[in-house]
Amino acid sequence: MEAKSHPPTWQTLLAFSMIYFIWGSTFFAIRVGVAEVPPFLFAAMRFLAAGLVLYIWMLAHGVPSPRIREWLSVFAIAVLIFVFDYGLVFWAEQRVPSGIAAVMLAMIPVFMSLSEITILRTQRLTPRLAFALLVGIGGVSVLVSNSLNLGGAPIERSGAVALIVAAISWSIASALSRKLPLPGSKVMSSGAQMLAGGVLLALVSISLGEFRGFQLRTVSRGAWFALVYLIVAGSIVAYTAYVWLLHHEAPTKVGTYAYVNPVIAVLIGYFLGGEALGPRTVLGTLSVLVSVVVITTTPSNKKTPVVTAAAEGEV
Repeated sequence: MEAKSHPPTWQTLLAFSMIYFIWGSTFFAIRVGVAEVPPFLFAAMRFLAAGLVLYIWMLAHGVPSPRIREWLSVFAIAVLIFVFDYGLVFWAEQRVPSGIAAVMLAMIPVFMSLSEITILRTQRLTPRLAFALLVGIGGVSVLVSNSLNLGGAPIERSGAVALIVAAISWSIASALSRKLPLPGSKVMSSGAQMLAGGVLLALVSISLGEFRGFQLRTVSRGAWFALVYLIVAGSIVAYTAYVWLLHHEAPTKVGTYAYVNPVIAVLIGYFLGGEALGPRTVLGTLSVLVSVVVITTTPSNKKTPVVTAAAEGEV
C-alpha cells in the first residue's frame, strides 16, 4: 500500500511510539488488573467500555451500523478474538509474567503461517519458513521446559497452554476475517467487535461465577487506573494511531509492532513488576522474535489482510 500523504515526521514518530509503547505496556496493565479483579470480568469491563465509545463515535460521524449479516460475522469473530484470545490472555496473566505473555502472543504470525501452509494453501513451506517455525517453537519450548538448566523456573504449563490457544484462536480469526462480511470501516468493525466481545466476556464471567464474592469497593486505585489505561490508551488512542499509520505508511513498516511490543513488555515487566529476566527469558524471547521477523518479512503468495479487531497482537 502506497502512503496516501506525507505528514510531518514528528506525527509519524509519535504514532509509532504510541503503538510500540502503549501496546507493549498493556500486558503489564492487565497483570495489575487481574491481581484484584476476576480476569473475564476485567476483560469485559475493558472491551464493553472501549467498544461502546468507538461504536457511538462512528455513528456520530455518519458511519452506518453493521447490518444483521455483518453483526453475525462480528459475533463469530468476537468469540475467537475476545473470548478465546483476550479472555485466555487475561486469565493466563494470573499465572504467567506479563512479559512472557507478550512473547507467547508474538507467536501469532507463526500460527498464521502454519494455517496458510496447511489450510489456506496461500503459502509454501520453504526452507526459510521451516527455519522460522522451528526457531519459534524452540523459543516456546525454552520458556516452558523443565529439563533445560537455564536458570529461573519455567512458566506454568496451564498458563502457557492458555496463551498458545489464544494465539491459535487469533490466527483462525484472521483467516475467517478474509471470508466473512464485515463493516467496511475498520474503526466501526473494531468497535462492533469490541462491543460484542465485551458482552460475550460478561456472559462467560457470569457463567464462571466471577461475580460471587467480588466487591467493587475492594478494588484499589491502581487496578482502576490500569482499567482506564487499557480502555483509553490501549483500545482507543493506540488503535487510532494504528489506523492512521495504515493510511500513511506501508503495512510492513506498521507491522513492526509485532516484534517491538514483546521487547517493551518484557522490559516493563522487569523494571516495574520485578519479573525475572534471566537466560531462559532472554533466549526464549530472542528465539520467538527471530521467528516472527523472518515470517513477517517472507513474501506471501497472497496479501495478508489486517485483522480489524483491536489490531494485531495488541492486548
